[in-house]
Amino acid sequence: MSNKGLLKIFILLCVAIAGIGIWAIKNNGGGSGLEAESVDLEKLKASGLPIVIDFGSDSCVPCKKMAPVLERAYKETKGKAIIRFVDVWKHPEAAEGFPLQLIPTQLFINADGTPYSPSEEFSKELGIEFIRYGSKTTGEHLFTMHQGALTDSQMDAILADMGVAE
Repeated sequence: MSNKGLLKIFILLCVAIAGIGIWAIKNNGGGSGLEAESVDLEKLKASGLPIVIDFGSDSCVPCKKMAPVLERAYKETKGKAIIRFVDVWKHPEAAEGFPLQLIPTQLFINADGTPYSPSEEFSKELGIEFIRYGSKTTGEHLFTMHQGALTDSQMDAILADMGVAE
């Protein structure tokens, strides 16, 4: 076989491997599973998918209530959103830099990497409060979070509002 023929086969194999890799990443929610030991926001934002990170613990009662909601949402949104759970008692360093006051607390980021900004009407409809954290120096909106457990219907509504289609 000529060098040109081998080169064509090599290029086709590279394209196929790249396609399989992209498919695997998209169908794994942009990462390696629901549970995370660390949070690399820049890497997660680069996926171009909406992001929900739940900071909690396997041993807190409200977190245990939240666990099945996260698991279901994670399974149903693979490739459409990134959903992660960080056990802050096992991995306290993963929570550094985030304004956590209690657990569970969820962090919401839009697909374009900006903080999620639900309307007041939407918050009232769901019966929950979102907390917007800003920079003390610039006032820039840095994080949108919710403290406490969410129900399946609340999580579904938030994901839909973030643009995640079922």
